Amino acid sequence: MYYKIPIETSARHLHLCREDFEKLFGKGKDLTPAKELSQPGQYLAKERLTVIGPKGTFENVGIIGPLRKVTQMEISVTDARKLGVPVVIRQSGDISGTPGMTLVGDQASLEKEEGIIVAKRHIHMTPEHAMRLNVKDNEEVFVVTESYDRSMIYGNVVVRVDDSFKLAMHIDTDEANSLAGDPNAFGVIWKLFEGGCYNIHMWIEELLWGINR
Repeated sequence: MYYKIPIETSARHLHLCREDFEKLFGKGKDLTPAKELSQPGQYLAKERLTVIGPKGTFENVGIIGPLRKVTQMEISVTDARKLGVPVVIRQSGDISGTPGMTLVGDQASLEKEEGIIVAKRHIHMTPEHAMRLNVKDNEEVFVVTESYDRSMIYGNVVVRVDDSFKLAMHIDTDEANSLAGDPNAFGVIWKLFEGGCYNIHMWIEELLWGINR
């Protein structure tokens, strides 16, 4: 069974832990929801931060609520170049060894030794969708997209499964630009090689050796 998976663009944003939030905005304060997002329970907050890197600065950066266990910033490769930090592609929450940043809020500034990632492209889905699509949590799949005359195939798309999720694929602004900004872009999981997903690096190696599956 196949599903049209809506493709949504995730612009640069921050997730904050409570300790860091209170340092930046004041003890006892909490995020103020400003706009609901597509994933249930998530929202864009009214509060904003300035983020300073070695070579550049982003002002008015949005914060996604609710508060989380760790503070992280999700950016695109283009954003990383402007900030002057290395490109580190990770899943959300995996920040060990990532570049740091300075956060400037209403009450204080805060030096973070790590926390900047370029998020791996991923699909949110429920366990029911995962069962019907024959995929599992943290599996990497190919996704075929249709968008104007710039359709493409994405590899290394991580499946993320949870009861609270709504079906959607998330890509950053660089990846969205490659789709020509189609607001109705969608993708379909492509099951290669007799229904199994396949490691793209192995596939490339086989093609270079003349092996066609």
